[in-house]
Amino acid sequence: MKNRRVWAFLCDLALCVGLLTVGSLPGSGLSGISTAAPVAVPSPVLINAAGATFPQPIYSKWFDTYHQQHPDVEFNYQGVGSGAGIRQTTEKTVDFGASDMPMTDQLLADAKKNLGCDLLHFPTVLGAAVPTYNIPGVTAQLKFTPESLSNIYLGKITKWNDPAITGPNPGVKLPDTDIVVIHRSEGSGTTFIWTDYLSKVNPEWASKVGHNSSVNWPVGLGGKGNEGVAGLVKQTPGAIGYIELIYVIQNNLSYGLVQNSSGKFIKADLASVTAAAATANMPADFRVSITNAPGNAVYPISSFTWLLIPSHIPDGTKRDDIKGFLKWMLTDGQKYTEALAYAPLPKAVVAKELKQIDRIQ
Repeated sequence: MKNRRVWAFLCDLALCVGLLTVGSLPGSGLSGISTAAPVAVPSPVLINAAGATFPQPIYSKWFDTYHQQHPDVEFNYQGVGSGAGIRQTTEKTVDFGASDMPMTDQLLADAKKNLGCDLLHFPTVLGAAVPTYNIPGVTAQLKFTPESLSNIYLGKITKWNDPAITGPNPGVKLPDTDIVVIHRSEGSGTTFIWTDYLSKVNPEWASKVGHNSSVNWPVGLGGKGNEGVAGLVKQTPGAIGYIELIYVIQNNLSYGLVQNSSGKFIKADLASVTAAAATANMPADFRVSITNAPGNAVYPISSFTWLLIPSHIPDGTKRDDIKGFLKWMLTDGQKYTEALAYAPLPKAVVAKELKQIDRIQ
C-alpha cells in the first residue's frame, strides 16, 4: 500500500509538469502512460543597438533589468561611439542607435533618405564630461578655468606648473612636468560635448577647431571609448583627458572642478548636472545643448544623451518591444540612474517623450 501511494504521488507530479499523459499503470487503476512532447520555449526577440559609450553603464543596467522582467526581449548593445552609432542606424545595420551629440539637420536628412522615415531623438539621462588627470604626487582636486582647459587642448599650456593652472590652485604644489593630452580617437559624443563647451568659452578654439564628434586635434594621443581614455590617463604620468563621470568613479581617477559661467568652481555631481538640465529650453525635437549653461550651481560640461529611434519599424514585434522598453526606461528605469552617477530626466521632458513614442509606427 505504501509503495502504491508513492507511485501515485509521483504520477500526479509528472502529470502536473506535463511529462506524462494518463494511461495504464500496473496495479494502479490507471490505463496507460506515454511521454508528451516537450513544450517549445520561444527564443527572445533580439534587438540590436549601437553607439555612445558615455551612457553605456546605465544602458547595460537597463537592458539587463528589462530582460529580467521581460525574458522574451533581449538587447545587444555595442558601445562603439556616437559617430558609429549614428552611421549604423542610418545604414540600418542596427535597430536603433545612441548618441551624445544631437544629430545635425544634414545627418537627419541623410538618415531619412536611407531609412525612408524620420529618426527620432529620445533623451535618456544626463551626464557630465569631466577633466581627469594623473599627476604623480598630487592628490588634490584641481580647479580648472575655461581658459586653462581650452589652452591645454590647443597645446598652448604644456606644463603642469603653468600659472594658468597654479593660479586657481594655491597651496597645491604642481610639478614642472609636461602635460600629456589625451582625447578620443574615434567619432564620439563625449568629444562633441567637450568641444562644444570649448567652442563656447574660447573663440580661438571655435575658429580653429570647432565642435563635432570628430575634430582635428591640435595636440594629444587618442584613446578608443571612454574606457580607452580612462585607461590611457591611468597609465600615463602627467596625462589629462576627458571622460564621463561614471568612468572616473569606476577607475578611481582624480578629476577636477570646472569654473562655470558665473565664475564658480563646480564639481560634477547629480545636483550640478540637474541644475544644468533645469536651464534647458527643450525644443520639440529634443535636440539641445546645455554646455556652459547659466547659474551659480551649474556644472558647465553637462549634457543630455539620446537614443535614436526610427519613426517606422516594419517588424511589428520589434516595434512593440522597443516602444515598451522606451516607456519603461522613461518611468521605472529612471530610478536606476543615480546609483551610476547619472542625473534623471526632468519630469517635463519625460512627459513630452512619452507622447513622442506614439510617432513610432
